[in-house]
Amino acid sequence: QVQLVESGGGLVQPGGSLRLSCAASGNIFNIYAMGWYRQAPGKQRELVATITSGDMTNYADSVKGRFTISRGGAKNSVYLQMNSLKPEDTAVYYCQFVSWSADVYWGQGTQVTVSS
Repeated sequence: QVQLVESGGGLVQPGGSLRLSCAASGNIFNIYAMGWYRQAPGKQRELVATITSGDMTNYADSVKGRFTISRGGAKNSVYLQMNSLKPEDTAVYYCQFVSWSADVYWGQGTQVTVSS
C-alpha cells in the first residue's frame, strides 16, 4: 500500500506562484510514474503533469511553460512548481502514483485558489 499526502495549496493572486508537495509512505519501491491532476468545481478531474521513473515529463497544454513537475531524490515525493498562476488554475490538486503493476494511488487533495 502507498499513502500520499499533499501540501502547499492556498490562496494566491493572479501572476503569483505556489509549490505543491506530495509525500509518499508505504511500499514506494514499485512506482512507475507520479503525477498531478486537478478538479475544478463542476468539472472532471484533468491531468496537469506527469513524470516517470525515467524522468520523462508530460504537461497539459494549459500549463506548459508555467508549471514544472519534479521528483524528490529519494523517489518518495513529487513536486509541482506553479508560476504565473491564473484564476482558471483554481482547483483541488491531487497527486497520483502508479505502480509497475498498474495500481493507482491518490492523495486527498489540496485546494489552490487564484484570486485577487
